[in-house]
Parts: sequence; structure tokens; C-alpha cells
Amino acid sequence: MPSSTRPPARPSRPSHRSTLSLQKTEITIHVYDLLPPGKLSNTLWALGTSLLHSGVVLNNKEYAYGGHDRPGLTGVYWTKPLTLPPGGTFRTEILHGFTLATEAEIDSIIRRASEEFLGTSYNLLTKNCNHFTSYLCEKLTGRPGPGWLNRAASIGVALPCVVPREWIEAPDFETHNRGGGGGGLLEGEESGDEYYGEGSRMLRGSDEVPRLVGQEGRREEEEHGITVTKGKGKARDEEGRVLPRAERAPTS
Repeated sequence: MPSSTRPPARPSRPSHRSTLSLQKTEITIHVYDLLPPGKLSNTLWALGTSLLHSGVVLNNKEYAYGGHDRPGLTGVYWTKPLTLPPGGTFRTEILHGFTLATEAEIDSIIRRASEEFLGTSYNLLTKNCNHFTSYLCEKLTGRPGPGWLNRAASIGVALPCVVPREWIEAPDFETHNRGGGGGGLLEGEESGDEYYGEGSRMLRGSDEVPRLVGQEGRREEEEHGITVTKGKGKARDEEGRVLPRAERAPTS
């Protein structure tokens, strides 16, 4: 009787599920409070009506949206995650979900978002950084970002006569330490149209300075990583409201 032989073992292949798991990209939202640390900001945070800035973290880059006065130029930019916006205090991190999109597909989604969110289209109440966060999250996961991020803006649209000015126009100062503290303009800095002053640049590494999506190559040529074209007066949104420093995008 011939001896039974086993067929040679086939090399193991990763299952379809495990292959997909290797492609998952985490989508995280970072939330910053734009009011000075204190009783007012803590009360509004507890009520869910704070003046907030948000960014979407993908592959170790935090994407956000701001306004400027350069026609045809995107307002979408990225920084190193947890780089504080001027005057901002870090509040919380939200794990929004995951995407199975490839790196090329993610880049394409971000590029389309950058074309949709131009700097001159920025509006503090109807098209701000939190609208961008919601848009990008929905494109990546099928679910928009949390609605409470923009509750103050929604109230401002519905009841413009009763919303405190501080809810839509944050004070024009810089806080340089995470988690709050007594921030202020550095000596010699102006609160004009520049996104960051010289003093702020020295406090930040080259990977912490905001870079417009699609403009990264130009930035590599700059010694300090940023050169902002100074406009006439302060940057304003499409309805003429002065933009808080945290809501201004770099313009080069």
C-alpha cells in the first residue's frame, strides 16, 4: 500500500481583513479654545458654546482652514499636531474614526478640499475652520465632525443681535504655552495682518509653522519656514469682519 504523502504547504497569505486593517488611517480632531483662559471660557465650554478652532490630524499632519486676502489661493494649511494657534488653548482630542482610503486617495481628498476652501471664502459664521473639519471628516469617513464644534457660529447665524462679540471675534493676542497661561504679544510684535511675527517664529521649529496645502515646495526655500505677505490692514472674512489671528491662514 503506497504511503500517503501530504501536499507541500502553501505560503500563508494575509487575509482580506488583515490586509484592510493595515490600510486603516486614524482620523483625529484636535479642539482649541480661542477665548482667554478664565471663567467665561470655562462656562462656555461647559455649556458647549465655546469659540473653538479645530484641526483634523492625518498621518502626523494637522489640517485646518483660515482666511486671507489673496484671490485664488487656498486657505487650507497643515502644521505639526498640537501646534497651538495664536491665542488658543488646547481643549480636547476626539478620535473621529478611520478611513480605508489609500495615501494617494487621501491626498486627492485633501487637494479637492483645498480647492473648495479658498482663503477669500472664509466666513467666521458660515464657512470657518470647523466647517472645514466637518467637511474633511465626512469625505474621509462618511460622517461629518461633531456639530457642537460650531454651535457658537450657528447661534450667531440664527441670532446675530444677541450673540456677544467675543463669541465671533476672539481677542487679538498670542498664547505661547499649551494649556493656557498668561500669553500676550511679544515685544516688538504687531497685531496686524501677519500670521506670525518674528518672535513667534523663533519660538517655533520649522515643523510647527503652518504650510499651505500645495505650497510646501516654496516653503523649503525659506530659512525660517515662513514668509507671509503683509496686506493692507487686518485680514477680514468675506463679510468684512476682522479675523482673529488663529483664523488667518499663511499666504505663502
